[in-house]
Amino acid sequence: MRHKFPLSWPIISFKEVAEVVTGTTPLTSHPEYYGGSLPFIGPAELGKVESITQSPKSLSHDGSKQARLLPAETVLVCCIGATIGKVGFSGTQLATNQQINALVCNKDIVFPRYVFHYCQTLESLIRHQGASTTLPLLPKGRFQEIEIPIPPLEEQRRIAEILDHAEKLRSKRREAIAQLNTLTQAIFLEMFGDPVKNPKGWKRLPFAELLTNIDSGWSPICLDRRVFGEEWGVLKLGAVTWCEYNPTENKALPPGVEPNQNLEVKSGDLLFTRKNTYELVAACALVRETPPRLMMSDLIFRFRLCADAGVNSYYLHQLLIYPTKRRNIQKLAGGSASSMPNISKAKLQTTLIEVPPLALQQEFTQRVEAVEKLKASHRALLSELDALFASLQHRAFRGEL
Repeated sequence: MRHKFPLSWPIISFKEVAEVVTGTTPLTSHPEYYGGSLPFIGPAELGKVESITQSPKSLSHDGSKQARLLPAETVLVCCIGATIGKVGFSGTQLATNQQINALVCNKDIVFPRYVFHYCQTLESLIRHQGASTTLPLLPKGRFQEIEIPIPPLEEQRRIAEILDHAEKLRSKRREAIAQLNTLTQAIFLEMFGDPVKNPKGWKRLPFAELLTNIDSGWSPICLDRRVFGEEWGVLKLGAVTWCEYNPTENKALPPGVEPNQNLEVKSGDLLFTRKNTYELVAACALVRETPPRLMMSDLIFRFRLCADAGVNSYYLHQLLIYPTKRRNIQKLAGGSASSMPNISKAKLQTTLIEVPPLALQQEFTQRVEAVEKLKASHRALLSELDALFASLQHRAFRGEL
C-alpha cells in the first residue's frame, strides 16, 4: 500500500498516527436507543467535504452507551459495502455503524484535515484491496496498515488549506447544480402534484402496461480501470446511484471477452438500480448522451417503453426519482441480512404509475430541457475545477505544492 512520496517525509501507518475505531450498531430491537441528539453515521453520509454535524439517524443517551463515540475532527472511511472508500469528516461528536473505520488523529503528529484529504486519494486503492466476489470489505487490520506521508505540521496545515479552498470552489458549483435539480423537482410538483397523494387524480396504470421489456445487464469479471480508446466497458452502480447518468463510472472489459452489444447503453435509455443499500436502491437516471461501447451491469435494469405508452422518458424519470415515489419503490426491496436489498422485475411491474396527459408531459419536458442547458454550463465549469483539484491533490502528497 505504498505511494510515491517525497524522500524527506517520514512514511508511517495509520495506526501510528491515529486511534483506529470501527463503529457498531446498537440493537434495533431496542427503539429506546434511537431518536436522540447524537448523529449516527452510515456510508450514505460520507463522500462530502463538509464536516458532518447531523444525519437522518440519531442515538439517544441510552443508545450512545452502546456505541463508540468519536470526537469532532475524526476522519471516517467506509470499509464495507458498495460505497467502500468513501470518506467523511466529523464536525461534532458522533457515532458510526460497523461499515466505517474512524481515524481519531493524534494532533501532535497529524493535522486532521490533512489526513482527510489524503484519505480521499485512497478510494481506488481501498476498493482494490477490499475487492470481493460478494461484499467489498477491507478489514480493520489491513486498513490500519495503510501508509501516510508525514510532512511537518505547518506543511500539513498549508496543504489542507489549499485543498479546502479548491474544494470550496467545487462545492459552490455543485450547490448551483443542486439548486437547479431542486428547481426541476419544484416544476414537477407544480405541474403534477405529489405522485403518491395524486391530488390531481391522474390515472394510474401498472408499470407492466407501459413497458415492452425490462432489460437486465451483465457483470463479467472486468479490469480494475476505466475504458480506454475503443475498448468496451461495463457500467458500475455509481453510473446511476445519484440519479444523474455518469458514464465515467465504468470498468473495462478484458481482452478476449466478447461484448454483448444488445446491452450497450444508448441515448434516451432509462436506467434503474435494482440492487444497492436500502438508502441508495431504486435510483433512476436518464441517459441524455453517452460514449459508445458501455454496457449495463447486472445490478442495473433498463426500462423499454411501449411506443403508445402515453408516457415520455423525461416525465417518467422525474416521477421515479420524486422523493415520495422513490421511497415507495424502495419498499419493494428485499433480501437476506448478508446481501444487498434487491428489487425484482415482478414487483416493479406491479408498481402503479401516474399517467397525466401527454401534452402536459411534453410541456414539462420543454421546461426541464431549459434547466438542463443551465446545468450543462455549470457541469462544464465543474469539470474544469475537478481537473484543477485532481492536479493539486496529486502534487500535494508528492511535496510539489
